[in-house]
Amino acid sequence: MTHDDKKPAKSAAAAKQKPKPKPKRQEVYTLLVEIGRKSGDGLPKGATGAALLIYASGVDEAEAVRETVAILKQADTAPLDVSGYGTLAEREAEGHKIGGEDRALMQRALDENAVIVAQMTPFFGDEGRTEALDLGLDGD
Repeated sequence: MTHDDKKPAKSAAAAKQKPKPKPKRQEVYTLLVEIGRKSGDGLPKGATGAALLIYASGVDEAEAVRETVAILKQADTAPLDVSGYGTLAEREAEGHKIGGEDRALMQRALDENAVIVAQMTPFFGDEGRTEALDLGLDGD
């Protein structure tokens, strides 16, 4: 009897099973989150809300958004709107210039499977709100 003869035969059901798909790789997504006011949110007195530039890891952008919103709610903030700007590669393909500090924060988000607030810009009334929500993410 050879070594191959000792192998058990595969059942028909086992032979038909599809191989498990490889888990998707985590990536870091750039998100811009608008938050409103909530008691205990830590925003400056007189602020009506803020724009948060966030780097969040996830297997896709939807997961990164879900995780970000959940964490912001746990932190006693009131997320109102989330805009996704894609991954580092997607942003570079669109001509965005990304500095070393931002790249380091993105890498940290990936390494720690984390949500990192890179920038917080409060706004007061409608004054400055548009500028706060821009944060230079359009290729500047």
